Amino acid sequence: MTEDRIYQIVVNHEEQYSIWDSKMDIPTGWSPVGVSGSRAECLAHIERTWTDITPLSVRKKYAEASA
Repeated sequence: MTEDRIYQIVVNHEEQYSIWDSKMDIPTGWSPVGVSGSRAECLAHIERTWTDITPLSVRKKYAEASA
């Protein structure tokens, strides 16, 4: 079976990434990043891009505590 679906990469306010079927409406709280492709292509892009999976709010708290 071939993968015919096209996905897009989305990101939320915590800078967490996910993939979403490009035929579906993006859920509230998520925004497209402008990259689309097969599931494997999208997941590979996320793996290269999302190097720190710590949510943004937690990273900010760490930064404030160490300042």
